[in-house]
Amino acid sequence: MKFKFIVYIIVMTLSTATQASEKKLAACPSSPNCVSSQAADEGHFIAPFKITGNVEAAWAALKNALISQSRTVITNETGDTLHAEATSLVFRFVDDIDAILDADARLIHIRSASRVGYGDFGVNRKRVENLRSQLQQAHVIE
Repeated sequence: MKFKFIVYIIVMTLSTATQASEKKLAACPSSPNCVSSQAADEGHFIAPFKITGNVEAAWAALKNALISQSRTVITNETGDTLHAEATSLVFRFVDDIDAILDADARLIHIRSASRVGYGDFGVNRKRVENLRSQLQQAHVIE
C-alpha cells in the first residue's frame, strides 16, 4: 500500500511539474494588433522574459509592473498564470495581457492583444517592451 502511494505521489509530482511548460498562450490573430512570446511568425513574436534572479520575485515584479500601469487591472491569476486588462483612455478599447510563468525554464511567456480592430499603432508591442524595461530595472530579468 505504501509503495502504491509513493508511486502515485511521484507520478503526480512529475505531471504537475510539466504542466507549466505545456501551458500555451492563445494564438495571435492574423491582424497586427497582437504580440506573443509563443508566436511562430516574426510579425507577432516578442521575446519572453528571461528570469535571472528568484522566480517568485520576478513573477511578483511582473504583477507590480502591470498594476502600476494606468488603467490596467489583473482580472484573473493562478500560481503560474495571469490575465490583465488595459483600457485605452479616449475610446475605452480593452487590450488583454496574458502571462505564463515557466519556472523550470526560468521564463515568463507574455501575450498582449487588442480585442477589437485591426491595427494598434504598436501599442501592444510597446506595452510588453515597457514591462520588460521595468523588470530589467528591478533586476529580475535579462
